[in-house]
Order: sequence, then structure tokens, then C-alpha cells
Amino acid sequence: FGKFKEEFENAAKTRFGSGWAWLSVDGNGKLFVSSTANQDNPLMDVTEKRGTPILCLDVWEHAYYLKYQNRRPDYISAFWSIVNWQEIERRFEEIQ
Repeated sequence: FGKFKEEFENAAKTRFGSGWAWLSVDGNGKLFVSSTANQDNPLMDVTEKRGTPILCLDVWEHAYYLKYQNRRPDYISAFWSIVNWQEIERRFEEIQ
């Protein structure tokens, strides 16, 4: 889990400006982490790697500014306390 968490957080932290961090499933049933700008997502042809999202983190400033101001890393760390892993597992199994 630690390697995944680090990769996901890095995708969120390094997204410059508005965007998203994603955990998605590719066409072969493999999980992958990605980051997209603005309104883009892994379902779109404009992304580097396509897949079906099962978890995402909104890193647009409006998502965290009221509570975290410019402390995006704190917002990203707090994200893990609200993830519903049973739902993520259900989504993953539904795709398989």
C-alpha cells in the first residue's frame, strides 16, 4: 500500500495548477495511477494512458482552499481518512 500511496500522492502534488489524481484500471485489468489537467480524465483520448477511474482526488484549488488555503500537501494527506475502500474494491471488481 505504501508504494501506491506514495505514487498517488506524488501524482496529486506534482499536478501544476488545476487537475486530478486518478487510480484507474486499464483494458487488461491492471491498476495504474495518473494525473490529468483541468477537466481531462482517463476516459478521454487526450490522456497519456486510458482506463476506467475507480478513485480520484480533485486538486483544483476550489476543492481545498477554504479549509487548507495553499497547503495542498495537507489536503492530500487528509484525503486518505475519507476514502471508502469497500467502494473502491466494488468498482474494481465490477470492471474485472
